[in-house]
Amino acid sequence: MRDLPKYLERLRSGDKALNPFLDFMGMILEELADGYARFRMPVRHEFLQGAGVVQGGLIVAMASETIAHAVMTLLGPGEGIATIEVKNNFLATAKAGALIAEGKVFKKGRTVVVGDCIVSSDSGKALSRTTSSILLLAGQSVPDET
Repeated sequence: MRDLPKYLERLRSGDKALNPFLDFMGMILEELADGYARFRMPVRHEFLQGAGVVQGGLIVAMASETIAHAVMTLLGPGEGIATIEVKNNFLATAKAGALIAEGKVFKKGRTVVVGDCIVSSDSGKALSRTTSSILLLAGQSVPDET
């Protein structure tokens, strides 16, 4: 498990090697605050499915990552997370431009955190609403990072 506060600090500074998935998806961190995360992801041609719109699983993956990063802002060294459940409602489609994901912690309990995320087009149209339940992992050893 990594030191999440240190991870977020390095992510803010633009260290793309920290999270290969974010880099692969082209997700760009725009803002982090206590219990909040915002990412932008340009729509690439490879993201479109047969009907010419962004494949829904990519939108859910973006929302899940955004919620996880919002939760990480509330954790300390030696704490970690694991997603328990993700529930999504699609509201509209996107074909081009960029997707904006805004994730917030709805409730942080002793062992479970519930977070919400709205993914919108860069024109402001809501595309999906996602809720995630995340298990808190506390008191585990943290390996050294270089």
